[in-house]
Amino acid sequence: MDINGAVVLVTGASSGIGAATARAASRAGARVVLIARREERIRQLAKELGESVALAVPCDVTDRAQVEAAVRAAIEEFGRIDILVNSAGQGLQATVDAIDPDDFRAVLELNLVAPLVTTQAVLPHMRKQATGAIVNVGSGIIWSTLPGSGAYSASKAALQKLSAIARAELADEGIAVSMMFPSITETEFVGTVRGNVEDALQMEASSGLVPQSPEGVADTILDLIRSGAEQADLVPEEFGGTLKS
Repeated sequence: MDINGAVVLVTGASSGIGAATARAASRAGARVVLIARREERIRQLAKELGESVALAVPCDVTDRAQVEAAVRAAIEEFGRIDILVNSAGQGLQATVDAIDPDDFRAVLELNLVAPLVTTQAVLPHMRKQATGAIVNVGSGIIWSTLPGSGAYSASKAALQKLSAIARAELADEGIAVSMMFPSITETEFVGTVRGNVEDALQMEASSGLVPQSPEGVADTILDLIRSGAEQADLVPEEFGGTLKS
Protein backbone atom coordinates (compact mmCIF):
# COMPACT_ATOMS: atom_id res chain seq x y z
CA MET A 1 0.00 0.00 0.00
CA ASP A 2 1.14 3.52 -0.79
CA ILE A 3 1.49 5.43 2.47
CA ASN A 4 1.55 8.84 0.79
CA GLY A 5 -1.96 10.27 1.12
CA ALA A 6 -3.21 7.38 3.26
CA VAL A 7 -4.97 7.74 6.60
CA VAL A 8 -3.11 5.83 9.31
CA LEU A 9 -4.60 5.10 12.73
CA VAL A 10 -1.95 4.33 15.35
CA THR A 11 -2.71 3.02 18.84
CA GLY A 12 -0.23 3.59 21.64
CA ALA A 13 0.74 6.81 19.88
CA SER A 14 1.75 8.73 23.00
CA SER A 15 5.26 7.24 23.18
CA GLY A 16 7.72 4.64 21.94
CA ILE A 17 7.02 2.66 18.79
CA GLY A 18 3.57 4.18 18.35
CA ALA A 19 4.78 7.78 18.41
CA ALA A 20 7.73 6.92 16.15
CA THR A 21 5.39 5.20 13.68
CA ALA A 22 3.09 8.22 13.60
CA ARG A 23 6.04 10.50 12.87
CA ALA A 24 7.40 8.20 10.17
CA ALA A 25 3.99 7.87 8.51
CA SER A 26 3.54 11.63 8.57
CA ARG A 27 6.94 12.14 6.94
CA ALA A 28 5.86 9.67 4.26
CA GLY A 29 2.86 11.84 3.44
CA ALA A 30 0.14 10.16 5.50
CA ARG A 31 -2.57 11.75 7.58
CA VAL A 32 -2.40 10.23 11.05
CA VAL A 33 -4.90 9.52 13.80
CA LEU A 34 -3.20 9.34 17.19
CA ILE A 35 -4.88 7.03 19.69
CA ALA A 36 -3.74 6.81 23.33
CA ARG A 37 -4.89 7.45 26.87
CA ARG A 38 -2.36 10.22 27.57
CA GLU A 39 -4.21 13.12 26.00
CA GLU A 40 -1.58 15.81 26.55
CA ARG A 41 1.10 13.76 24.79
CA ILE A 42 -0.91 12.97 21.68
CA ARG A 43 -2.20 16.53 21.40
CA GLN A 44 1.39 17.77 21.54
CA LEU A 45 2.37 15.23 18.87
CA ALA A 46 -0.53 16.33 16.68
CA LYS A 47 0.63 19.92 17.02
CA GLU A 48 4.17 18.84 16.10
CA LEU A 49 3.01 17.00 12.99
CA GLY A 50 0.48 19.63 11.96
CA GLU A 51 -3.11 19.66 13.09
CA SER A 52 -4.42 19.68 9.51
CA VAL A 53 -2.87 16.23 8.95
CA ALA A 54 -2.86 14.79 12.47
CA LEU A 55 -5.82 14.11 14.75
CA ALA A 56 -5.37 13.33 18.45
CA VAL A 57 -8.12 11.17 19.94
CA PRO A 58 -7.85 10.27 23.64
CA CYS A 59 -8.91 6.65 23.92
CA ASP A 60 -8.55 3.60 26.14
CA VAL A 61 -8.32 0.82 23.57
CA THR A 62 -9.58 -1.73 26.10
CA ASP A 63 -12.96 0.07 26.01
CA ARG A 64 -14.94 -0.90 22.90
CA ALA A 65 -17.18 2.18 23.07
CA GLN A 66 -14.15 4.49 23.14
CA VAL A 67 -12.54 2.65 20.22
CA GLU A 68 -15.68 2.93 18.12
CA ALA A 69 -15.95 6.63 18.98
CA ALA A 70 -12.31 7.16 17.97
CA VAL A 71 -12.89 5.47 14.62
CA ARG A 72 -15.96 7.65 14.02
CA ALA A 73 -13.87 10.74 14.81
CA ALA A 74 -11.24 9.61 12.30
CA ILE A 75 -13.86 9.09 9.59
CA GLU A 76 -15.46 12.45 10.31
CA GLU A 77 -12.09 14.20 10.08
CA PHE A 78 -10.47 12.41 7.14
CA GLY A 79 -13.24 10.44 5.46
CA ARG A 80 -11.47 7.07 5.47
CA ILE A 81 -9.05 4.76 7.31
CA ASP A 82 -6.49 2.97 5.17
CA ILE A 83 -4.04 1.61 7.71
CA LEU A 84 -4.26 0.46 11.33
CA VAL A 85 -1.14 -0.03 13.44
CA ASN A 86 -1.83 -1.73 16.77
CA SER A 87 1.19 -0.80 18.87
CA ALA A 88 -0.38 -0.26 22.31
CA GLY A 89 0.81 -2.89 24.75
CA GLN A 90 2.19 -3.68 28.19
CA GLY A 91 4.51 -6.28 29.67
CA LEU A 92 4.10 -8.57 32.65
CA GLN A 93 7.13 -9.99 34.45
CA ALA A 94 6.45 -12.83 36.87
CA THR A 95 7.14 -16.52 37.16
CA VAL A 96 4.17 -18.79 36.49
CA ASP A 97 3.55 -19.42 40.20
CA ALA A 98 3.55 -15.67 40.90
CA ILE A 99 1.43 -14.34 38.01
CA ASP A 100 -1.44 -12.28 39.38
CA PRO A 101 -4.52 -13.40 37.41
CA ASP A 102 -5.85 -9.83 37.40
CA ASP A 103 -2.58 -8.57 35.93
CA PHE A 104 -2.70 -11.35 33.33
CA ARG A 105 -6.28 -10.46 32.37
CA ALA A 106 -5.31 -6.79 32.02
CA VAL A 107 -2.36 -7.62 29.76
CA LEU A 108 -4.49 -9.92 27.63
CA GLU A 109 -7.11 -7.18 27.30
CA LEU A 110 -4.52 -4.68 26.07
CA ASN A 111 -2.20 -6.93 24.05
CA LEU A 112 -4.73 -9.30 22.51
CA VAL A 113 -8.36 -8.24 22.87
CA ALA A 114 -7.77 -4.56 22.05
CA PRO A 115 -6.16 -5.27 18.65
CA LEU A 116 -9.16 -7.46 17.84
CA VAL A 117 -11.59 -4.69 18.83
CA THR A 118 -9.76 -2.00 16.85
CA THR A 119 -9.60 -4.32 13.85
CA GLN A 120 -13.33 -4.97 14.06
CA ALA A 121 -13.96 -1.23 14.27
CA VAL A 122 -12.00 -0.32 11.12
CA LEU A 123 -12.97 -3.32 8.97
CA PRO A 124 -16.31 -1.95 7.71
CA HIS A 125 -14.51 1.11 6.34
CA MET A 126 -11.69 -0.88 4.77
CA ARG A 127 -14.22 -3.22 3.18
CA LYS A 128 -16.05 -0.28 1.60
CA GLN A 129 -12.72 0.82 0.13
CA ALA A 130 -11.82 -2.79 -0.85
CA THR A 131 -8.34 -2.13 0.48
CA GLY A 132 -6.53 -1.78 3.78
CA ALA A 133 -3.52 -2.72 5.86
CA ILE A 134 -3.40 -3.80 9.49
CA VAL A 135 -0.12 -4.24 11.36
CA ASN A 136 -0.09 -5.80 14.81
CA VAL A 137 3.04 -5.24 16.86
CA GLY A 138 4.18 -8.41 18.57
CA SER A 139 7.48 -9.25 20.23
CA GLY A 140 10.49 -11.38 19.38
CA ILE A 141 10.27 -12.73 22.93
CA ILE A 142 7.83 -15.38 21.68
CA TRP A 143 10.78 -17.25 20.15
CA SER A 144 12.50 -17.54 23.54
CA THR A 145 11.65 -19.39 26.74
CA LEU A 146 12.74 -16.79 29.25
CA PRO A 147 11.69 -17.41 32.87
CA GLY A 148 9.34 -14.70 34.06
CA SER A 149 8.06 -13.84 30.58
CA GLY A 150 5.32 -16.47 30.32
CA ALA A 151 2.28 -14.22 30.59
CA TYR A 152 3.59 -11.53 28.25
CA SER A 153 4.91 -14.07 25.74
CA ALA A 154 1.57 -15.89 25.79
CA SER A 155 -0.30 -12.69 24.95
CA LYS A 156 1.97 -11.97 21.98
CA ALA A 157 1.98 -15.57 20.75
CA ALA A 158 -1.81 -15.49 20.75
CA LEU A 159 -1.74 -12.21 18.83
CA GLN A 160 0.47 -13.84 16.20
CA LYS A 161 -2.01 -16.66 15.68
CA LEU A 162 -4.98 -14.29 15.61
CA SER A 163 -3.20 -12.14 13.02
CA ALA A 164 -2.30 -15.11 10.82
CA ILE A 165 -5.91 -16.28 10.71
CA ALA A 166 -7.21 -12.76 10.11
CA ARG A 167 -4.75 -12.47 7.22
CA ALA A 168 -6.15 -15.63 5.64
CA GLU A 169 -9.75 -14.52 6.17
CA LEU A 170 -9.31 -11.01 4.76
CA ALA A 171 -6.85 -11.57 1.91
CA ASP A 172 -9.56 -11.87 -0.76
CA GLU A 173 -11.02 -8.53 0.33
CA GLY A 174 -7.82 -6.63 -0.38
CA ILE A 175 -6.94 -6.20 3.30
CA ALA A 176 -3.45 -7.27 4.37
CA VAL A 177 -2.89 -8.23 8.01
CA SER A 178 0.75 -8.35 9.08
CA MET A 179 2.84 -8.88 12.22
CA MET A 180 5.86 -6.86 13.31
CA PHE A 181 8.27 -8.45 15.79
CA PRO A 182 10.62 -5.92 17.43
CA SER A 183 13.49 -6.91 19.67
CA ILE A 184 14.42 -4.89 22.75
CA THR A 185 13.62 -1.26 21.95
CA GLU A 186 14.62 2.00 23.64
CA THR A 187 11.23 2.96 25.06
CA GLU A 188 9.42 3.31 28.41
CA PHE A 189 8.18 -0.26 28.06
CA VAL A 190 10.26 -2.15 30.63
CA GLY A 191 9.75 0.46 33.31
CA THR A 192 5.96 0.16 33.01
CA VAL A 193 5.53 -3.63 33.12
CA ARG A 194 3.16 -5.24 35.56
CA GLY A 195 4.64 -7.58 38.11
CA ASN A 196 8.35 -7.33 38.95
CA VAL A 197 9.93 -4.33 37.22
CA GLU A 198 13.38 -5.03 38.69
CA ASP A 199 13.38 -8.56 37.26
CA ALA A 200 12.31 -7.20 33.89
CA LEU A 201 15.14 -4.67 33.89
CA GLN A 202 17.61 -7.39 34.90
CA MET A 203 16.39 -9.74 32.18
CA GLU A 204 16.80 -7.02 29.57
CA ALA A 205 20.26 -6.05 30.82
CA SER A 206 21.50 -9.66 30.76
CA SER A 207 19.97 -10.55 27.38
CA GLY A 208 23.04 -9.65 25.35
CA LEU A 209 20.82 -7.69 22.96
CA VAL A 210 21.56 -4.10 21.99
CA PRO A 211 18.39 -2.00 22.34
CA GLN A 212 17.11 -0.68 19.04
CA SER A 213 15.59 2.71 18.33
CA PRO A 214 11.81 3.07 18.02
CA GLU A 215 12.50 4.96 14.80
CA GLY A 216 14.11 1.86 13.30
CA VAL A 217 11.09 -0.22 14.28
CA ALA A 218 8.78 2.39 12.77
CA ASP A 219 10.66 2.35 9.46
CA THR A 220 10.31 -1.43 9.34
CA ILE A 221 6.58 -1.15 10.05
CA LEU A 222 6.22 1.24 7.10
CA ASP A 223 8.16 -1.17 4.87
CA LEU A 224 5.77 -3.92 5.98
CA ILE A 225 2.75 -1.79 5.09
CA ARG A 226 4.19 -1.04 1.66
CA SER A 227 4.97 -4.69 0.91
CA GLY A 228 1.91 -6.27 2.51
CA ALA A 229 4.14 -9.12 3.70
CA GLU A 230 2.95 -11.49 6.40
CA GLN A 231 5.57 -10.44 8.92
CA ALA A 232 8.85 -8.67 9.57
CA ASP A 233 11.21 -8.75 12.51
CA LEU A 234 14.25 -7.02 13.96
CA VAL A 235 15.31 -10.00 16.06
CA PRO A 236 18.85 -11.40 15.63
CA GLU A 237 19.10 -14.83 14.06
CA GLU A 238 20.53 -16.38 17.19
CA PHE A 239 17.35 -15.38 19.05
CA GLY A 240 14.99 -16.81 16.44
CA GLY A 241 14.60 -13.89 14.07
CA THR A 242 16.04 -13.00 10.68
CA LEU A 243 18.32 -10.07 11.56
CA LYS A 244 21.88 -10.88 10.56
CA SER A 245 24.62 -9.78 12.93
